[in-house]
Amino acid sequence: MGGKVSFLLLLLLVVCSELRSPPEEEAPSFVEQGPLTTPATATLATSPAPTQPEIDEYLGPRQCLDKSWTRASCGLVFCSPWQRCIDGSCSCKPPYLCPVDNVTAVCGRGSRNYRSYCQAMAVSCRTKEPVMSHFGERCSQEKFQSSAVGKNRVVKLFLPSSTGGGEDFLVCEKLWDMAAANVFCKETKHPLGAASADSVPYESLNTGTLPRKCVSVRCQGYETSLAECVIYNKEEIGSGEVAAVTCYDPSQALTGNDCGFSCVNSKCISLNQTCDGVDDCGDRSDEMCCKKCRGDAFRCKTGVCIHSESLVDGQLDCLDGEDELKKHETRALKRSGRVDQAAGEYVSPKTELMVSRNLLESQLYCGIPNKTTVHDTDVEPRGRTSRVKRVVGGVEANPTQIQWQIALEENRRVDCGGAYIGGCWVVTAAHCVRPKPSAFKVKFSVWKKSRAQDTTDIVPVEEIIIHPGYGPATYENDIALVKLDKLPFKEECVEDNPAISAVCLPWSTHLFQPGHTCSISGWGRTADGKAAQVLLWANVSLIDRCERFYKDRFRPGMMCAGDLEGSVDSCQGDSGGPLVCQDELGVSYLWGIVSWGERCGQPGFPGVYTQVAHYFEWIRLHTGWPAITRFNS
Repeated sequence: MGGKVSFLLLLLLVVCSELRSPPEEEAPSFVEQGPLTTPATATLATSPAPTQPEIDEYLGPRQCLDKSWTRASCGLVFCSPWQRCIDGSCSCKPPYLCPVDNVTAVCGRGSRNYRSYCQAMAVSCRTKEPVMSHFGERCSQEKFQSSAVGKNRVVKLFLPSSTGGGEDFLVCEKLWDMAAANVFCKETKHPLGAASADSVPYESLNTGTLPRKCVSVRCQGYETSLAECVIYNKEEIGSGEVAAVTCYDPSQALTGNDCGFSCVNSKCISLNQTCDGVDDCGDRSDEMCCKKCRGDAFRCKTGVCIHSESLVDGQLDCLDGEDELKKHETRALKRSGRVDQAAGEYVSPKTELMVSRNLLESQLYCGIPNKTTVHDTDVEPRGRTSRVKRVVGGVEANPTQIQWQIALEENRRVDCGGAYIGGCWVVTAAHCVRPKPSAFKVKFSVWKKSRAQDTTDIVPVEEIIIHPGYGPATYENDIALVKLDKLPFKEECVEDNPAISAVCLPWSTHLFQPGHTCSISGWGRTADGKAAQVLLWANVSLIDRCERFYKDRFRPGMMCAGDLEGSVDSCQGDSGGPLVCQDELGVSYLWGIVSWGERCGQPGFPGVYTQVAHYFEWIRLHTGWPAITRFNS
């Protein structure tokens, strides 16, 4: 491995003020997904560039707003089940890719019906036209209709019955908001949606010509018709208020400096409509760059504000799953006007959405180790052994604790590690391999370097794919894929083994923010220079603005991590090994690959890693969708 730089764990009792992360800002540090620009030259003494003026105490910063993010920006939010994330944007799937098990059929507006809500939405996604009428196996001639009646433009719906016939309703005021109003107006050929979501007292209307019952409607904003939103119980209106709407007229809208907030779609809304968890713009751009949220909306770490009713609803909205933590249950139930949709007589699109997501995500299981083997200490020798490699510092792992860690053996010696990502694929550093598969073997479930344990498995390599942009002199694009040989007469490459689990691959560079604590693992020399016998691991923190430390040597696709006190780093011996971060739900992601660095653990020189999310598209193109991610696929 001549000329290669390799790295291992180092636990130094050094306080490193230069490595301390900058004070945490209310808005995350945003990094463009995909190709990046080369950072400007900097020194350790360089002060951060002055930030541009903020919009207000809720919205901003400007550098985020300038990126024009919307609900289709899957670096910050999840795509719907009928979409997948490609090059940082949600793209429509073909309808046949939607799940077909445990779903409810949908009656279409024309002569065509659909097997599921997901399939109907996939068609709408492609045609930009509403196709759904209502849920039901047997479909009659009656179809969903919506209209605005009278001078007050009161919203009126005709809801067909799954058994035939139907009934007219008004829309109750209590859940009516701009997200729903936008959907209604878009359906009635107003591309920018609504100017306002209004309400009027029912008794002030000519009630003799109007229905005396109303239904509640909750929309997310992506829908093309109110038929695609969640419709709650019908109820008698009495003396209450009902929903009305004013659709957006671009010719009468404020522009330029008179506009409070200019949406990405060019719609103008007031500043106080931003960061409230409601899609007022119609493209969600008013909720994508928030320092904090208004009212009872909830802010994800990516800076996206979501509606309080999205908390603990069984569906992930924040990339890291924070919205589904049980600690938010009380807050979620406190919202006034919350309705128990389970008591409704209508099939809920939200329930169908959850079914589709769960089915899609279940196709790939990753990021959660088999707990029954983590503390297994049975290490009976099996097969031949390999040369002992050295590690510096760290804490001893349990024998089967880090189940995605692999040892990369080249010609009977191990100089690098890597991570198993599922199927027949391992990710490692480009500087660890060369295009000669027969020279390599992948060793799974290795604990003691000098002896195999009863869970150890050794797999030959079929193919090695080095990133085409890899630069040996700069370590730019230091990433490679190792494809394993298939088992005889099987499609699998690895035997079923409770000590082997795949780590998840991140699709977004925003999934984890600076300061997040992650773990590194590998073998190498100990602090006193003696050979380590077992796999070691340590915690590190993500560090941003790494060009401060390495000037123009820091390139696109690189990232830094270390200890906030400067006491932990990755150094010689762990090249290609995994830097793994856990989300709020305990799912582990391969966030980095040990690549290079200088002066292990010394002030001003954090470890440099290949940022795996930066290479999501490259990995996807080689491995295919089934092997790479649980989400946005």
